[in-house]
Amino acid sequence: MIDLSKIGTEQQNENTMKIDQLNTLEMVRLINQEDQAVIDAVNNASESIANAVDATYEVISQGGRLVYIGAGTSGRIGVLDASEWLPTFGVGEESVVGIIAGGDHALRHPIESAEDNEQDVIDDLKAINFNKDDILCALASSGRTPYCIGGLKYANDLGAKTISLACVANSELANYADYPIEAVVGQEVVTGSTRMKSGSAQKMVLNIISTSVMIKSGKVYGNLMVDVKPTNKKLVERAKGIIMKASGCSYERAEELMELSQGQVKPSIVMEKLNIDFTTAEALLANNHGRIADALNTIKDR
Repeated sequence: MIDLSKIGTEQQNENTMKIDQLNTLEMVRLINQEDQAVIDAVNNASESIANAVDATYEVISQGGRLVYIGAGTSGRIGVLDASEWLPTFGVGEESVVGIIAGGDHALRHPIESAEDNEQDVIDDLKAINFNKDDILCALASSGRTPYCIGGLKYANDLGAKTISLACVANSELANYADYPIEAVVGQEVVTGSTRMKSGSAQKMVLNIISTSVMIKSGKVYGNLMVDVKPTNKKLVERAKGIIMKASGCSYERAEELMELSQGQVKPSIVMEKLNIDFTTAEALLANNHGRIADALNTIKDR
C-alpha cells in the first residue's frame, strides 16, 4: 500500500478548500497566488540546481548526453525540454534525450500504469544505448515513482552520474541520485493535481538547467542565442537581428555575413567584429570552445 497522506503533493491545501465556490476572477487570483510558491521553491533549490548544471555541463562537454526520464506530466516536461534544445541552441539528441514512461504514445494518451514498472525503464535506456558517459535526470513530483527509481538504480550500476528532481522534501528518489533537487511547492490547488504547481516548478528547473548548460557551452553571447538555426523565415530574420545587435552592423551587412558564413550566426559576428574571413573566424571559434567572448578576447590579448 502507498500511504499518500505522507506525500506533500497529495495533501489537501487549506487555502483552496472552497475554490469551487468562488467566482471566476477570485478563482484565477487564488490559483495565481498559490503559484507564487513555485518561485520560492525553485529559489530555495538554487544550490542543488547549480550542482546539477555543473555535472551536466561536464558530461556534455566530454561528448555525453543528458537523458530525462519521467512518467505522466513529469515525463512530458522532460521530453518538451529536450525537444527545445535544437531550435534554440542547435543541439539535438547527440546531447539531450527525453524519455516518457509508456513511450511517445504516452505524450498524448495517458498510460498511468507505465510509471509502476522498474524494468521498462531499463529497456528504454538500453534502447538509446545509455552508458556511463551519460547523465540521467529522473523527474517525479512525488519523489517515489518506480519507473524513475529503476532508472536511477540502472544508471548507478553503470557508473553514470545521476540527478533527481522531486517536489517534496526527503524524497525517496533523492536516495539514488548523485545530485538530488527538491523544489518543495507544497499542496496543490486541486489535491494531487501535480500538473499544476509541481509541473510548473519542474519546467522552471529544467529551463534553468538546459539554459545554463548551453550558456556555459558557448551557445549564448551576452544574452543572445547565437547558435540559433535559421530554418524558417522568422528564424532567418532573428538570426540577422542577432548579428546586428552583437556586431553593430547594418541589416544589409548582416545578410551578406549570413551568406558568407553559410547561415551561421557565431562566425558572422566574429567576422564582423574582427574584420576577418569565414575560415579564420571558424578556426578562432574552434580554438575557444565555440565561445565568442573568448575568441574576441584572444585577439585583444595578443
